[in-house]
This record gives sequence, structure tokens and C-alpha cells, in this order.
Amino acid sequence: VAFEVAFVFYNSFLPDLVSEEKIGRLSGYGWGIGYIGGLVAMVLALVGFVRPETPWFGITTEDGFNIRATNLLVAAWFLLFSLPMLLFVKEKAGTARAGPPGVRAAIADLQRTFKAIGQYREVVKFLVARLVYNDGLVTIFAFGAIYAAGTFGMAMDEVVVFGIVLNVAAGLGALAFGFVDDRIGGRKTILVTLVALVAATLLAVVAPTKAWIWVAGVLVGIFVGPNQSASRSLMGRFVPESHKSEFFGFFAFSGKITSFLGPLLLGIVTASYGQRLGIATLLGFFIVGGLLLLTVNEQAGIEAAKGPDVISGTGSADRKE
Repeated sequence: VAFEVAFVFYNSFLPDLVSEEKIGRLSGYGWGIGYIGGLVAMVLALVGFVRPETPWFGITTEDGFNIRATNLLVAAWFLLFSLPMLLFVKEKAGTARAGPPGVRAAIADLQRTFKAIGQYREVVKFLVARLVYNDGLVTIFAFGAIYAAGTFGMAMDEVVVFGIVLNVAAGLGALAFGFVDDRIGGRKTILVTLVALVAATLLAVVAPTKAWIWVAGVLVGIFVGPNQSASRSLMGRFVPESHKSEFFGFFAFSGKITSFLGPLLLGIVTASYGQRLGIATLLGFFIVGGLLLLTVNEQAGIEAAKGPDVISGTGSADRKE
């Protein structure tokens, strides 16, 4: 809960930190470095706590305490790498809105937002599209390694290496595609990644050997990072100035509310027809999500965000570049 709530506010900083013309690359930097940082933390956990007979700091292996102690590493990691933002990133003057604080005021704000959400149609269409294609991503993260192990006989050590390679590819992809995002727009970037994910999934379904599943996995990694990054940057272009946190709350909600559907469908099909057809269910999420995304007009969404604040009724909310 703390992680998800924190990322609502973390993501809502994005439009304040950089101009609209560079929002794609900043989102890409953040997502790419996040993948790399996560991998470094995992390597430290494996080398310092999980694998050695004598873990760091004299931690005992009795009752698996060395495994549980990795939580201490994660706690320290969050603390250390949150300090730059907490100490040096300043909120823009006038970010906080006037009015009484508290739960009642927040609920009233949310009610006003729901009533006026029709004025931000492109946001609604985008969130519905993301709700669908993100289910495919959630399922890849949950079952990609299981598929590689079950269908192609990968040993646990090889599965770990497979996961590391995919995460490195995702980080590099997010870093590289940030510039593509700024050049062609977030919507087109997401569509490119969805087409590539469809191709990678098809390759994984028909892969005849383990070598081909490696190719499919790397392709998934290269395009899954940019998909996540471009989704965030597109939302950053669509949010009205005075309601960034609310809209990024909807963004987080759209990424979670139906996330059980992908694994559920994969499980049902796998139980009846095997893992290959089970993993093929991902195609539906990527294709349907892409078709829904085609209905989104990115320029109209940007103009609506810069127009009058129809939620609060307070006139123009032009974003400062």
C-alpha cells in the first residue's frame, strides 16, 4: 500500500520537473535507472545474504534469517535512494490548493473530479486501454519465468539469469525509447511497443528451442520498459495542472484493478490446453489494448489539460514550460 501510494505522488512530479518536449526522456531515464537499481539491489541480496555460507554482518542462516534479512537491505535501499528527492526536489509554489484538509475534503474533491471527468475524454480512453494492455504486462512478469522453466526445462540458476537479462533489456529499452517518445509522442511509442510485444509473444508460443525463447524474452524486455515509461509520460501530458495527484491516482488504479484477469485466464487455458496456449492469451490483452489506444487523440488530451480547470472551475490551468 505504501509503495503504490508513494508512486502516485512520485509520478505526479513528472510534469513539474521538465517541459512537455522532454517529458518522454525523463520518464525513460527514471524507469530505466529504476530497473538497473533494482537489479543492483537483487545482486547485493544474492551475494551478501542468500548465497554465502556466512552472510554479511555476521547474520545467521538459522531458520532462514539471512533470507528474511534481505528486507533490511530493501529498507535501507529505499531510505538511501529517496534522500535525493526528499532533500533536493522542491514542490512548485502554489502546488497545494486552498481549502480545509482532511478525508471529507479529499472525498469532495474526488466527487467533483468524477463529475467533470467527461471533459477529459482522452484520459478516460487512455486509462481504459492501459487497463487492458497492462494486464498482459502483469502476466508476463508473473509467469514468464514459469513458462521458460516448465516448457523449456530451464534450471533455477538459468531462470535467474534469464530474469536478470530481461530486466537489463527493459532498463536499456526505457532509456533509449525516451527520446523516441519525445519525437513521435507517447501514444505512438506505446503502440510500437505493443506491436513488438505481440511479435515477441507469438515467438514465445511457437519457439522450437530454448535459444528462441531467449530471443523472445530479450524482445519482451526491450519493449516492456518503454511501454511502462511512455504510458507514464503520456499521462503526464494529459493531467491538468491542479489535479496531478488525483489523475495519477487513477493511473495507478487502472494498472491494478483488473490485474488478476491475465493470470486467471492464463491459468484456465494452461490447465486445459498446456502452457503454450496459456501464454498465447497475452496476445488478446496486447491487441485489444492497442485497438483501444488507437481511439486516443494525444493532441486533444494535451489541449484539454492546458485548458480551463473544469473540475475546480477556476479558469485556465496552463502548464508552465
